[in-house]
Amino acid sequence: MDGTIYLEDKMIEGAVETLNYLIKDEKHLLFVTNKTTQSKNEYAKFLYDNGISISSNQILTATDNCIKFLKNERKGKKFYAIAEEVFINEIVESGLVFTEKPAEIDIIIISLDRNYSKIKFEIAKNALLNGAEFLAANIDNTCPVINGEIVDAGIVISDLENSTNRKLKQHFGKPSDFMILAINEKLKFKKEEYLLIGDRIETDILMGNKMEIDTVLVNSGVFNNLKNPSNLATYNIKTIINILK
Repeated sequence: MDGTIYLEDKMIEGAVETLNYLIKDEKHLLFVTNKTTQSKNEYAKFLYDNGISISSNQILTATDNCIKFLKNERKGKKFYAIAEEVFINEIVESGLVFTEKPAEIDIIIISLDRNYSKIKFEIAKNALLNGAEFLAANIDNTCPVINGEIVDAGIVISDLENSTNRKLKQHFGKPSDFMILAINEKLKFKKEEYLLIGDRIETDILMGNKMEIDTVLVNSGVFNNLKNPSNLATYNIKTIINILK
């Protein structure tokens, strides 16, 4: 979604036209995002407000996968998240308890946080040193914005790993098996009939390759290093509208 059909609160040129063409042509669309700063209902409303009529059931987020795991496997545990309020509230609603006291924290969860600070890093670091479980909603190093890219979960994860000698145990976004399973459960046709379109090689394109489906890399989001042939996309285009040309 980010970098493929919009940047921040602006649709990428041609995205609305392309998506509505596909909807009118009765293609089956799924929207998948690692971004945790909005709920799936908010994402659906954003698209609707921009002229794209889809349901929230067509949206899969890293938050959804994280909540499903925590609700089933870690209910009642105390957690701390380097993340934004929407994400934290959804975790609390799933049955966990938020705390900022390192000695009480059972689980650390990392995601995009546009209000990231040294204080938050120190809380997470100390909790990990105390033995807290190390999880993440997503592992993107950066998030695309209109004027470039901002720090995302992957950089924070790396800094925590280096500071604590702890390794991330699990994440729930692209290209994890959790996300692939969630996608497969939503497919209406054989997976070989689908095309995965994304802007990031190490998440979007890698996931498509793991799923053994064709991929399209767009050049409208993050900067990609195209030197590793094992991660290359089936097709490379400038923006999503080029799939119609």
